[in-house]
Amino acid sequence: MGRVVAVLLGMAAALASAAPAYGDIYREVAADGSVTFTNVYRKERKSVLLRREPRPAVPASKPRPVAGAARPYAALVAAAAAEHGLPEALLHAVIRAESNYDPHAVSPKGAAGLMQLMPDTARELGVADVWDPAANIRGGARYLKRLLEMFDQDLSLAVAAYNAGPGAVIGSGSAIPPSAETQRYVPKVLEYYRRLQSGG
Repeated sequence: MGRVVAVLLGMAAALASAAPAYGDIYREVAADGSVTFTNVYRKERKSVLLRREPRPAVPASKPRPVAGAARPYAALVAAAAAEHGLPEALLHAVIRAESNYDPHAVSPKGAAGLMQLMPDTARELGVADVWDPAANIRGGARYLKRLLEMFDQDLSLAVAAYNAGPGAVIGSGSAIPPSAETQRYVPKVLEYYRRLQSGG
């Protein structure tokens, strides 16, 4: 069985390197031991990521950062901020902290895009394509607005929940969770936010 799996893995790698298509490759092992390779992640089947293909360049028809603009994706951020009643500076601060304006950023935990949306969160927010900057920013803004409402407009707690999840904030007694990552993340976002508000 081990040799068969190795051969199948080799075939999948060869096909992936030869094919011009873009997409991740996952391995699924069924109860009877059969192995399936697919480009669709399925949590219930415990898909294991074998290969991550580079994402295609953003088509010219999609919004891109404008050279010389004060901040990248300014028009998309402004639209999302107006739609959800949020300060533009806050969305820029989150984007800078999360991805540093890289629309193809992927975290070790699987968060993706400019505002680093987790797959389940993106689906819940109705974001069909996390690699589309406009969709990603709208989804992130919608989520941030929801968190601000959940935590009575407490910006520190909403930002902490964006990083660690609302359950972690509630489980910490409605306080910033003690994890080192979140303890660093919240002041970083708030500092970016203050600087942007003051024109820095």
